[in-house]
Order: sequence, then structure tokens, then C-alpha cells
Amino acid sequence: MKKYMLSVLVAMVAVGWMTACDEEYTTYNGPEYVMFADTMSLHMVEQDADFFTVPFSSTIACDYDRTFAVEIIDEGSNAIEGLHYRLESNTITIPAGELAADVRVKGIYEHIEPTDSLGFRLRLVMPEQLNWDLYECYNETKVIMYKACPFDINNFSGWCVLTSMFLRDYPGENASYQRLIQTEVHPTETNTVILRNAMFDGYDLKIKFDTTDSSNPLVTMDEDQVLSDEASVLGWILGDNHILCTDSYYYPSYYNACQSFVELWLEVYVEKLGAPVGTIGHFYNILEWISDEEAERLQREEGM
Repeated sequence: MKKYMLSVLVAMVAVGWMTACDEEYTTYNGPEYVMFADTMSLHMVEQDADFFTVPFSSTIACDYDRTFAVEIIDEGSNAIEGLHYRLESNTITIPAGELAADVRVKGIYEHIEPTDSLGFRLRLVMPEQLNWDLYECYNETKVIMYKACPFDINNFSGWCVLTSMFLRDYPGENASYQRLIQTEVHPTETNTVILRNAMFDGYDLKIKFDTTDSSNPLVTMDEDQVLSDEASVLGWILGDNHILCTDSYYYPSYYNACQSFVELWLEVYVEKLGAPVGTIGHFYNILEWISDEEAERLQREEGM
């Protein structure tokens, strides 16, 4: 079958200054330098959003306005200015007495496809004496844009293909590490979906969608959800004969509202009378919601 094993890895690089102090707070009193806050930033483009911002800053405040030019670098860019985005202005001003300002960017929602990962590079144009050699790479930044589709809980209901690294390592009676399962919207819990017979028959799981920030579309789980019994999957019983799971505290879990899939990191563990016995591990899983027609094809052609 076609597998949509899609994940997004974005490296966010930040820089800070540490100042030593004894009894009094020590402030920076060196030369003036100007730089972007990060060498890379991720931005979700929403349908009704105005502009998103790319911040830059100075090491000192001045008693006059400072205006700088920002240029777009073609090399390393696959987003097209005027088609996928536009800058509000090619000049940016740090007002008198302040340390920072923002490059304002308008993402053009209707020209970005759900599967697009579009990026462009910006460079600050400024006098050479404002360029700090130690942080020269911060004169440029890479801006990456993704489309943020409106969230609809009903898009995460119905037939779903579960691909599980836990099932790869601990299949139990499953013939494959992929399962075709049914899901439904929880009748009383907001933005929550029930995964019927998720990993093993007879054991349902619940996942919850956090819709408060479209740029950080997280998925969470309640603690101590029963994944299966120990005996049939592990071959031994050290706890209460329950394999428990929740979302991993090591790796965040995300959903994609445009393509209706979830990347779910599970922490799997065993307890006895409420006391920890041990952690089996942290396992990556992907849930992909499909149409009734695709589910019928998978059942017919692949026996799922």
C-alpha cells in the first residue's frame, strides 16, 4: 500500500549572551551590532492572518531612529516573492530608544499548497561596522512557510491507517505493523478522538488535539491508557497485566490539519498497583485518515 510517512523536522537555532554579575546586574556596554534573532524560523500561514514577523535586534539602544534595508537572496530559496509571499517593506526601522524591530511578511495563503514547504532567505544590508564577526551568520536568516488549514475534528474521524513502530517491535498477534482502524469523535470531550481497537483488538485509545496555536499543532493523550495486556504481547506479566501508554515527554506529537494525519509519539510502560515497574520505550506512530473507498480497497487488495 501507499505509505504517507511524512514528518517535518525544523532546526531552530538561537543565540544568547550570558553576563556575569556579583551584587549588581551587568548590562552590555560594547559596540553596536545588528543581527537577526535566529538563522532559521518556521511560520504557519493562516487563511485570515495578516502578517507574520521575522525579528532582528541591536546590541544597544540609540537616541535616534535607525533604518536598514532587507534584501531577498535567491540562492537557497524556493518561495517566489509576489506569488507565495511579499514583504511589507524592504526597509525596517528600529525606533529611537529601542533595541529591536520586525520584518513583516505576508504569506499568500491561496498560493501555498497543503504539501508545500516553502522557504526564502533574507539578508540585512547595513554598514560594515555593525556586522559582528562572531555572529556573522546572523546577518542572514531562512524563513520557512507551511500552510495552516482550518481545523475540523470531523476530518479525524472514520477510517484510519495506523503505522506503529511499537507493533513492529511487539506485534503480539498482529500480522503487520500497520492496522486499518475505525475512529470517532468523542461525544463529550472537546477536540478528542477515540481510536477503536487501536493497537490490539479490544483496547481503545484517545488522543486530544490542541488547537490554541496553529503554528504548534500538538496532540496529547491522557495518562495510563491501556494499550494491551502484557501476557499476549510481551510474553510475561511483571505488573497488573496491563501495558499502559501516554504521549511521550521526550518527543512532541503533532497533527496536520491540511492532510489529516497525526505523528504520535507514545511512551509505553508497565505499572503494578500504581507503582512503576518499567518503561518499555518511546515509539513513533503515524495515523493517516483515508476515505471509505480507500479503506475498501485496502481491505480487498491487502487484507487489512
